[in-house]
Amino acid sequence: MRQIPVDTSTATVMVAKAPQPKVKDRRTGEIAQDAETGAQLMTVDVMFAANDEVEILSVAVPQPGISGELAMGTPVGLTGLIARPWENEFNGQKRHGIAFRAVAVTSLVAGAAEAKAA
Repeated sequence: MRQIPVDTSTATVMVAKAPQPKVKDRRTGEIAQDAETGAQLMTVDVMFAANDEVEILSVAVPQPGISGELAMGTPVGLTGLIARPWENEFNGQKRHGIAFRAVAVTSLVAGAAEAKAA
């Protein structure tokens, strides 16, 4: 599957919705897990602003990769953000989109507080 690295160096990224467990199957309530590590996957909705455009992205992140308090409006850094195009067919309807995944989401507020304390 094609993976496209996303450059976040010039973007402003803030939490739009606090992390929630990523549901694999809505009928059973099964929570998605990382295929490599087995860690529970979380979904964090972020406001991603770059080049005079703003988008809300849902980003899947392994639970150990979530650092700091991630309340709505918290500025964050996204480590290893990639975009994956996807396509499937459901009830005869073709659907497609882009899924986003990051290695980690880190509160920049916590980093700023730690830097001041040092």
